[in-house]
Parts: sequence; C-alpha cells; structure tokens
Amino acid sequence: MTDGPKMLPGWSHDQMLSVLARADTEQLKALAEPLIAQLPEIRVLGNRTGLVMLPMRDTAQGTHFHLGEVLMSEARITAAGQDGYGMRRGRDLEVAMAMAVVDLAVALGVAPNDCVAFLDSAAAAQAKADHATL
Repeated sequence: MTDGPKMLPGWSHDQMLSVLARADTEQLKALAEPLIAQLPEIRVLGNRTGLVMLPMRDTAQGTHFHLGEVLMSEARITAAGQDGYGMRRGRDLEVAMAMAVVDLAVALGVAPNDCVAFLDSAAAAQAKADHATL
C-alpha cells in the first residue's frame, strides 16, 4: 500500500493546479525538466488535446450556460503509486505534461522547496497581472 499524495505547506492541490495552469510556459517547462530525473520511472496514462465546454453564469439572473468550447491539452502520468495531472488551455502537450510532472513531483515529495518557490513566484505574478487587468 502506498502513502497518500504529499502536499506543499500553504498550498491545497486545487490552488497548486490553478497556478500551474496559468504559469508561464517556458518557466513551467524549466521547472519540470530537472524534476524528471529525480522521479521514479514514469508511465504516461494519456495525453491529448480536445475541446471542453466553457461554463458561465449570467450575473443578472444567475442562470448557467455554456459560452462555447475551449481547446485544451491534458496529460496524466503515474509513478510509484501516485498520479500527476495537467490541463492547460491550447494545444501544447509539452506544457500539459510539464504541469503533470510538477504535480507528480509534489505528490511524491520530490523537490518541494523548488516547487513552493515556483508556485509563490507564479502566484504573485498572476495576482499582479490580474490586478492590472482589473
């Protein structure tokens, strides 16, 4: 029996995936590349592109509807009884796989300090960009 996935201090799994999904493509790939060598043998469960429905809510009446479809890239990997998952907007399967590698590394407790530093930096950059947009 394997232990459950490890977590990063101050980061829920949902928060981590949300930040990784919006992280800079090149920076995310640069984080994931050295992690691969530190992980046990990885098995790819799937990687694909596809369309997903974009749900929205009408703020005036509170009704839900689908605005349209969005092209997404998805990757699922496993190693040592843990899974890694990545889903990103667009057709870049490499960056979806990089996201899954980081998710798997966190679940296995590999390079947690590097992952936390990356997430903290990416979250700060995303908050700054969101503030500027608003």
